Amino acid sequence: MEPPVKPTIEIALNGEPHTIPKGTTVQGLIEKLGIQPDRVAIELDRQILPRPNWPTRNLTQGSQLEVVHFVGGG
Repeated sequence: MEPPVKPTIEIALNGEPHTIPKGTTVQGLIEKLGIQPDRVAIELDRQILPRPNWPTRNLTQGSQLEVVHFVGGG
């Protein structure tokens, strides 16, 4: 007997299509991608998403997520 297939959704991440498990939060996606959360800003569906909302904000079918990395220098 095969294990049940988990439902997935399609999102756009920095303009590229991605398939992720349904119910994934912004925080969960950032962790899965190995991104340092203290070095990025997140825009979800064209609005800046405050960092405290990342753990509770579920991504949905068609979500458009932009991850902007801060670059330091001098």
